[in-house]
Amino acid sequence: MTNVVANSNKDSAFQIGEYVVYPTHGVGQVSRMENQVFAGQELNVVVISFEKEKMTLRIPTAKVAKAGLRKLASREHLDKALTKLQGRARVRRVMWSRRAQEYEAKINSGDPVAIAEVVRDLFRSKSQTEQSYSERQIYQQALDRLAREYAAIEQVDEKTAAERLEGYLNKVAA
Repeated sequence: MTNVVANSNKDSAFQIGEYVVYPTHGVGQVSRMENQVFAGQELNVVVISFEKEKMTLRIPTAKVAKAGLRKLASREHLDKALTKLQGRARVRRVMWSRRAQEYEAKINSGDPVAIAEVVRDLFRSKSQTEQSYSERQIYQQALDRLAREYAAIEQVDEKTAAERLEGYLNKVAA
């Protein structure tokens, strides 16, 4: 059984309303800080809402770093991701199942530069051959994850962010 107590902890690294990135789920918003009692122990937790997934995540503040929770990427780091996006695709010549595992690991790392590599490598322009279903799924997952962080940083909606990112890709493919 858990008890929830409002938390007035102002020295947390995260602020209520701030957008943050959790590696395996992407961009969420800090909705509150709470003290919760689990098995007789009081824990201070960060409560993060992922609106798109209709999910709420609670992370003990002592485990935030280990969980990989971080603030949005800096403008400079986002620029590195955009530069990576505009680079030449580097598709390794290994079995698809192995590449798919590598792509999933990069997406779940939460690093915008690594995610941009996946988007770049799996992007297909209209003139290129069509992708397999699993390639399209992984591409879309990576694009969505990158677009959400881009949208939060640039303060635009996710659709606009995805269109801009694909615009970068289309320039390279042209």
